[in-house]
Amino acid sequence: MPDRYFFTSESVTEGHPDKICDQISDAILDDLLAQDPESHTAIEALTTTGSVHVAGEITTEGYSDIQKIVRKTLKDIGYTDPRYGIDCEDAGVWIAVHGQSGDIARGVKRSKKREQGAGDQGMMFGFACNETPELMPLPIMLAHRLAAKLAEVRKRMANHAMGPDGKSQVTVEYHDGKPVRLEAVVIAQQHISDVSEVELRKLIMEHVVKPVCGKYLDKKTKIFINATGRFVIGGPEGDTGVTGRKIIVDTYGGMGRHGGGCFSGKDPSKVDRSAAYACRYIAKNIVAAGLADRCEIQLSYAIGVADPMAVFVDSFGTGTVADAEIARLVLKHFPLRPSDIIDHLKLKRPIYKKTAAYGHFGRNDPDFTWEKTDKAAALRKAAKGLTKTTRASSLTCPISS
Repeated sequence: MPDRYFFTSESVTEGHPDKICDQISDAILDDLLAQDPESHTAIEALTTTGSVHVAGEITTEGYSDIQKIVRKTLKDIGYTDPRYGIDCEDAGVWIAVHGQSGDIARGVKRSKKREQGAGDQGMMFGFACNETPELMPLPIMLAHRLAAKLAEVRKRMANHAMGPDGKSQVTVEYHDGKPVRLEAVVIAQQHISDVSEVELRKLIMEHVVKPVCGKYLDKKTKIFINATGRFVIGGPEGDTGVTGRKIIVDTYGGMGRHGGGCFSGKDPSKVDRSAAYACRYIAKNIVAAGLADRCEIQLSYAIGVADPMAVFVDSFGTGTVADAEIARLVLKHFPLRPSDIIDHLKLKRPIYKKTAAYGHFGRNDPDFTWEKTDKAAALRKAAKGLTKTTRASSLTCPISS
């Protein structure tokens, strides 16, 4: 890695069309988990001008009024005016939901004779680093804070007629692997046509950019706010939204790798979600324990099989012990089977709608159990006396019968 480099991450507000869909999908999941913690869902949403389409599979003992949930989600975000591309009262809502495939269901069914298997094949990644108190990369944390601040200011200063749709982006300059300053800040904020762009830029600069980025700004930082000069057509009218299309925003802003599966709309039997949360939990505890400054974890699964196929650890040369030794500690100290992950992280609760905007990781919320560092002390103790000499960083797991 070069001594001096730049890294960019972006985020979007809760009113971005893709995030509308993520929140709808997770609001439906929450509604069903509140009634039946054994609910299984794979819910997708699509939104375009004046309409929302919901499709997918559900197995549950509960009942969800999807029309009502869609309209409430739009209202909570702030889509109460048709000038913003959709409004909660008049939007058309189309629903095409059916039962879960029996072939998939039999793979995740848990019994006294059979351990719960993974809901699908695939690989999941988790990442942590010591750039921020949250043990997250600085670029994505700043991008999320800017996006969240845009929404906060919009709701607090309604008279300025900012719309729900918005995006943020930051470019951070690194020296010797450490973030030192902001090279650029990019903001796009929807507004109604009779608002002056000059007034809007001043408002965003004073109430959003400076409060969030102040310590990293300098005279050379380039700042672009509504660079085209106008952002009136936004929301679903300006851009069709789909569940799961912001997976890099949801995770590490591109700093860590991604297995490809999205989170929203999926109950925790889907390892796309639960195992990705477990990977973050593992990586964060490794960094919190001081075993590495940066750490990436990969788990891989086969559908219907409980144990992961392999555990991969990469400390990017920052580990105080060998990556293979860290992998052995992971096998010993962390739950890796789907049912164990779900139980340990308490994932059958209706906690998911709030994960669907401003990132699933790096959040100081007691419901985000995968952010705990409760394993750090045990890892630190177990690592005493281990060395950095072992080369292998990936271990396979014994498969349960």
